[in-house]
Amino acid sequence: MNPDLLTDAYDYALPPERIATEPIRPADNARLLVYDRGKDRVHHVRFRDFLDFLAPETEIFLNDTRVIRARLFGKKRSGGKVELLFNKALGGGEYLVMIRGKVSPGVRLYFDEGLEAEVSRLHPDGSRVVRFFVEGEEPGFEDLIALFERIGHIPLPPYMQRSDRAEDARDYQTLFAREAGAVAAPTASLHFTPELFETMRRRHPTHTLTLHVGAGTFKPVESQTILEHPMHSESFRIPPEAADVLRSDVPVLAIGTTVTRTIEEFVRTGRTEGECDLFLHPGNPPQRVDALLTNFHLPKSTLIMLVSAFVGREKTLALYHEAIEKGYRFYSYGDAMLIL
Repeated sequence: MNPDLLTDAYDYALPPERIATEPIRPADNARLLVYDRGKDRVHHVRFRDFLDFLAPETEIFLNDTRVIRARLFGKKRSGGKVELLFNKALGGGEYLVMIRGKVSPGVRLYFDEGLEAEVSRLHPDGSRVVRFFVEGEEPGFEDLIALFERIGHIPLPPYMQRSDRAEDARDYQTLFAREAGAVAAPTASLHFTPELFETMRRRHPTHTLTLHVGAGTFKPVESQTILEHPMHSESFRIPPEAADVLRSDVPVLAIGTTVTRTIEEFVRTGRTEGECDLFLHPGNPPQRVDALLTNFHLPKSTLIMLVSAFVGREKTLALYHEAIEKGYRFYSYGDAMLIL
């Protein structure tokens, strides 16, 4: 079988000390590995230098989703503690969540400020469908998110192995976050400082789209072959002016894997909103995105497979090994890579 289709072929060994649990300050001082595919050349610079590598005509796309305080701590009627991770709205007053522990359909969970969640369905993957109530009434989505902001916690990735702190509400959010709905940050964009962001906007036309990053982004590929993996879906929207740019032939830089998947979903379907479950890998490479700016991702994840769609699996692993040898920091609060 083609090794590009084998999940284990995307594995690599990462020393635990290479996992970033705190952000670099200032953010744009993060290290940046630049890989030029045309020249097969690697540069090691700082994130603040990435604009120096872009063609002047490049237009840049960002994800303006906003991370919500999606982790809630509550209790069962019995008094037992429970942890709920909000994932996304399903419509009709139903929401997809993850719940730590055994909670069967029909059970009610109790949180601060009178918020209750009733489990209605259990999915084979362990996720659950719930309905939320406050004083017997079902709140609308915006009211629910406002309540989360008061009683919830920032849903830091599990590999950080720590509880969120007050500063994470700032650090785990992009400068341009606007549309509430993500449970994970589009992490490549966490490296911007206000000064770098304004410099970028002066030099290059910059556009936003929205993809609400779901908890599925952390779900490992557990099947033996990657094509057997049930890809998670996430809600997206592309504004009309951004769609017009994507219909043109100008060079496009995607800031992050979420932007890449959204653009490539549009190219393949013509849809400017809906659910995106596109799985990019070496057998399904990008058709519109010319360059990618992204962080370093988990072994055997759909995200490292997406990077491999740009440069190939073997080259991706070689670049990752070089980054490890040179002391790069990995994952959400880590360093970055620019693929040209």
